[in-house]
Amino acid sequence: MLEISEVDILSRLRFDNPWWEQGVEGKITYENTPRRKYFETFYENILDINVRRAIVLMGPRRVGKTVMVYHTIRALLDSGVEAINILYISLETPIYTGLHLERILNYFQKLFEHKRNAKLFVFFDEIQYFRNWEVHLKSLVDSYADYRFIATGSAAAALRLKSNESGAGRFSDYVLPPLTFAEYLMFIGRESELIKFTTIKDFDLEKNEYSVTNIKALNEEFINYLNFGGYPEAVFSETIRQNPSQYIKSDIIDKVLLRDLPSLYGINDIQELNRLFTTLAYNSGNEVSLDGLSKSSGVAKNTIKRYLEYLEAAFLIRRVERIDNNAKRFKRAICFKVYLTNPSMRAALFGQIDANSEAMGAMTETAIFSQWQHNKVVELYYARWKSGEIDIVHLDKINQQPSWIVEVKWSDRPYRTLAELDNCIEFANKHPAISQPILVTSQTISDKNIQYKGVEFEFCPSSLYAHILGANILSTSFDF
Repeated sequence: MLEISEVDILSRLRFDNPWWEQGVEGKITYENTPRRKYFETFYENILDINVRRAIVLMGPRRVGKTVMVYHTIRALLDSGVEAINILYISLETPIYTGLHLERILNYFQKLFEHKRNAKLFVFFDEIQYFRNWEVHLKSLVDSYADYRFIATGSAAAALRLKSNESGAGRFSDYVLPPLTFAEYLMFIGRESELIKFTTIKDFDLEKNEYSVTNIKALNEEFINYLNFGGYPEAVFSETIRQNPSQYIKSDIIDKVLLRDLPSLYGINDIQELNRLFTTLAYNSGNEVSLDGLSKSSGVAKNTIKRYLEYLEAAFLIRRVERIDNNAKRFKRAICFKVYLTNPSMRAALFGQIDANSEAMGAMTETAIFSQWQHNKVVELYYARWKSGEIDIVHLDKINQQPSWIVEVKWSDRPYRTLAELDNCIEFANKHPAISQPILVTSQTISDKNIQYKGVEFEFCPSSLYAHILGANILSTSFDF
C-alpha cells in the first residue's frame, strides 16, 4: 500500500480548518444554524481545564454532534483563541485511514511549531472510525497535559467505551440526545409564539412558569415532533420531512443495526437483531417480558438479554424497571418497559401517526421519557400491581421511596371522569411523601386546582409538559 504524502495530508488539514487562513472572520460550517440547548454546558466543560481528561461527545447518529463541534470552534474563536491553536479532524475522511492520532497531531504541531506546553484545542470527529481509538486518545491525554482533546462518536464509539476500561479516568463522556420538543419548537421558530414563559417569585426563589397560547397548534407540532422532529436535518429539510422513513431508517437505524453493532460484537445473525428491535419499536411505551419478546421475535431469551444491552448502549432504546405498589423492585426483572430514545424511529418503521392513532398514548409516553435522556441524576420507574399502574415514579436516592409521580395521558377523559385516577389515590395513600399536586397529562386541559378523595391533582397538556421538561432538563433546581 502506497503511503499518502505529507503534502497531501497537510493540504487536507488546511481544507478542514479554513479558519487558519481566514482568521476569526472566516466563515465556519453550520455557524448560522441554531445552537442546541445543550451547547452551553458542553462548552463550559471544554473550558474547564481543572480536570485532565478528554471530552467524548456521544449520541445517536444525526443528532448534531458535528454541528456542536463547529459551534464550539466559533465560540473559541470569538473568545480570542488563536485560529492556529484549533485543530479539527474528521476521522471518516479516507486520507487519515491508517494514521495514528498522534501522527496527525504531529503534522499540526510541525505546521505551526506548536510546543508541548501550548494551549491547543484538538477535535477528533467521528472517532469510532479509528481502531482502538480509546487507547490512543488516552495516550495523548497522558502525553500532552496542556492540550484539550475533544472527540465525537456515535453508537460504535459509545459501545467501545462502555465495554473497555482502557480509558478509565481519562475521559469525560457527554451525551447529546435527539432534539427535545423545546428545541424542535425553537428550531422551527414557534417556541415564543406557542409557549408563554413567565418568571415568578416563590419566597426567595425564582420559578419559571409556562403556559400554552394555542393548544391546537402546539399539539399539531407535537405530532410533527413524534413523526420526524427528533433529528435536526429532518426539521430543516423539506425533502426529508416528506419521506422521513427513508432517511431515519436507512441512515440511522440500519447503520447501527446492520453495521455498528455486528462489527463491534461479532453478531452473526443480523436479521435476528433486526427482528428484536422491530418488536421493541412497535411496543415502545408498553410493558414487555423476556418470554413475550422471545415468542414474538423468535430470539432466545439469553440472546435477548445481550441484545437489549447493546441496543440501550447504542442509544436506540431505554429500559425502565418496574416496581410494585409498595415501591419495591422485583428481584428478577421479568417484565419491564422499553422506550425508543426517539419516537420518530417508530414512525419511520411503521408509518406516521396522527392525533387519533391508536399508538398516540404509547408514543406520548415515549416522547416524555425521551426528554429525560441527558439527566443522569433522576431515577425513573413505573409501578404496576394487580389493580393499577403509575406511568412515572421517581424514587428518592437516599430512602428509595417515591417522591413524585406522573400519569401520562393523551386524553382529557380523566379530567371529566376522576374515578380513572383511583390508581393514583391508592399509590399516594401508601406513600405520604409523594409531593402534591400529582401531575396528570392530558390532550388539551390545563387545571392546577383539582381535589379528589383528599388528593390534589394538576392537569397539564402532554405537549406542554414535554416542552417544560425539554426546556428545563439541564437545570438541577427544576422541580419536575
